[in-house]
Amino acid sequence: MLSRFVPDLADIRALVRLAIPIASVQVGLMLMGVVDTVMLGHVSSRELAAGALGTLIVYGFSGFTMGVLWSTDPIVSQALGASEHEAVALGAQRALVLALLLGVATSLACIPADWIYRALRQPPDVIPRAAAFVQVSAFGLVPMFIFITLRQCLQAMKRTQAVVGAIVVGNLVNLGLNWVFVFGHWGAPAMGVVGSAISTLIARFLMLGLALVLARRELKPLLTPWRKAATARTPLWRTLRLGLPIGAQNSVEYVTFASISVFAGWFGTDAIAGHLVAINLASLMYMVPMGIGSAASVLVGRAIGADDLPHARRVAASALIVGMAYMLVSACALLGFPGAFARGYTTVASVVAVASMLIPIAGLFQVFDGMQVVAAGVLRGAGDTRASLVSNVLGFWLMGMPVSLWLGFRAGLGVVGLWWGFVAGLAGVALFLVLRVRWLLLRPVQRVRMDD
Repeated sequence: MLSRFVPDLADIRALVRLAIPIASVQVGLMLMGVVDTVMLGHVSSRELAAGALGTLIVYGFSGFTMGVLWSTDPIVSQALGASEHEAVALGAQRALVLALLLGVATSLACIPADWIYRALRQPPDVIPRAAAFVQVSAFGLVPMFIFITLRQCLQAMKRTQAVVGAIVVGNLVNLGLNWVFVFGHWGAPAMGVVGSAISTLIARFLMLGLALVLARRELKPLLTPWRKAATARTPLWRTLRLGLPIGAQNSVEYVTFASISVFAGWFGTDAIAGHLVAINLASLMYMVPMGIGSAASVLVGRAIGADDLPHARRVAASALIVGMAYMLVSACALLGFPGAFARGYTTVASVVAVASMLIPIAGLFQVFDGMQVVAAGVLRGAGDTRASLVSNVLGFWLMGMPVSLWLGFRAGLGVVGLWWGFVAGLAGVALFLVLRVRWLLLRPVQRVRMDD
């Protein structure tokens, strides 16, 4: 049976060609947060910790919405594989409707940030700064979700140049504005963590505008004319229902990581700041296999739309091979040079010490994290959006979290013990999803349809 999943060089090359720009976009989106973190790390541990807590809420809420919008992958890519252009346009327009509605709801959910931090017993001197970061960032969520939706559509069409260009410009603008607003240059006051939020807010609006302009030819058939059926309740609900397990899976994963961040805060400001540095670095490296998984989702979806299941199997195997190769290289880098990576983020010695202990552990769980996100992308392209949710609940909450709590508090290992739970949880998730890919693609796979 495994012989059915053996790819050839042409399959691997096709995957890599699509994965490189998609991964570049993923890295670019994450790089904005990395720049914010590095800038704040050179201000003070309080501002760095405020950025960490602010990110917890902003991305905690937005991660759910982003997951729902990823339902665009199977809908649009399978319709493209079947050459059903009307279904492609309707899928894109329904996703944009959901992006607007869920974006407004997510922005409103960010309002009680101050109360949430106090309920979670976070450091009192950090709470006002973190809440201010959340309030500014909330205004950029709607344009970010619309940008993500357009990105999903364009990558399904294998037209990624405009999105890559928008990301490059957005990162350059974010870097420059961080220098101005965080440290106080060119007559601007030094605003610290609030300045970083303002910089990212401006960059997100700019990226959306650039994507619309640069990809106007590709997007015009999708956006015009506007179809009345795009707001019809039944297919819109079906689109939402397809995306809900992805959003819930993102939330389960994020709540797990956020909970560990909250627990790290109980060990003090340096612990939460060091934790932020390590998790930020791991998240940046994670963007590459996430891009590989997205490319696999597109190619698997197109293959299933074209009723070519053997090709879908070869794409799945190609993605897992490429993803694993990358993660092994990144794991070696994190294991070999933890101090160098930590010092690149901050000059605060106590924070560097904590981060240097956590980064090697990140190197280990990166291998499993890469496997699970690639497998999840394959399943998403096939229209299976529930397996990832099930695996995350079982892996993180029944395996990872108990290990984290026992090692962190009962065994007295502190924040280092908390991190070993990541390794246990991700190993379980990765095994489950890889086996699910094998089981699913050995059977006939039905196309995803929103309209009767």
